Amino acid sequence: MVSKRSVVLCADDFGLTDGVSRGILELAEAGRLSATGAMTNMPGWRRNAPGLRPLEGRIGVGLHLNLTTGAPLGPVPGFADEAFPPLKEVLRRTLARRLAPDAIRGEIARQLDAFEEVRGAPPDFVDGHQHVHVLPVVRQALLAELKGRGYAGRLWLRDPSDRIGAIRRRRIGRGKALVVKALARGFRRSAHRAGFATNDGFSGFAPFDLSVQAGVIFADALTALGSHPVVMCHPGHVDEELRSLDPAVESREAELAYLASDAFGAVLEEREVKLAPHPHAASS
Repeated sequence: MVSKRSVVLCADDFGLTDGVSRGILELAEAGRLSATGAMTNMPGWRRNAPGLRPLEGRIGVGLHLNLTTGAPLGPVPGFADEAFPPLKEVLRRTLARRLAPDAIRGEIARQLDAFEEVRGAPPDFVDGHQHVHVLPVVRQALLAELKGRGYAGRLWLRDPSDRIGAIRRRRIGRGKALVVKALARGFRRSAHRAGFATNDGFSGFAPFDLSVQAGVIFADALTALGSHPVVMCHPGHVDEELRSLDPAVESREAELAYLASDAFGAVLEEREVKLAPHPHAASS
């Protein structure tokens, strides 16, 4: 029997809108996803979370920590009251260390609470919308909150960086991958020191250019995988709410169609890949 490589294929942004959530649920039910991260500050989280119940044990469900889209669940003094700032502003302020750690930790706690109120349990993992969880100040606040809740050893954290050699072997999204790698420097070490497992290997950076077909993007993402890899994706049905929130619109429909296709199933067989809910799941 051929041993297959276990890969976490994680759909980001569950709860962003009804259309995005519906597309993720369709793929998960078909066995074409193995994890999803939830944006619990968005109204769509509570509306769509019941759809995850039949998938219990089949996919990992994590917190997709969000500090750049929609509104916070409570005031974040000096950062956000009615709406989160855009990513460029968040980057500027985190890199300059111009954020109050306690205020950021308070919003992290609220988003974790919103997850647990609905699911009745801690998340299986934590990552970040636009990778905000690895930014300075945010990462320290996140680790402190998770440790304070006694979650060390109970959930894993997504490291959005990869080896330079692996990034260079992929043709798509190299620039994005290198920027995120720089921003995430030291995150894995800090997570391990705090008692949290992480993935080893990360891919799935994609252009918004629809001339690059989804099949090419995912074939590239499944190249040069690490020992415990995560591949991110952003599928979903387009609705008017999505158009008002996010620039990645038509690309979500393209990813959804490809991941549901026989062509993607054939790629998984060809690459001898098994989708798993946890990066440290045993291969078989």
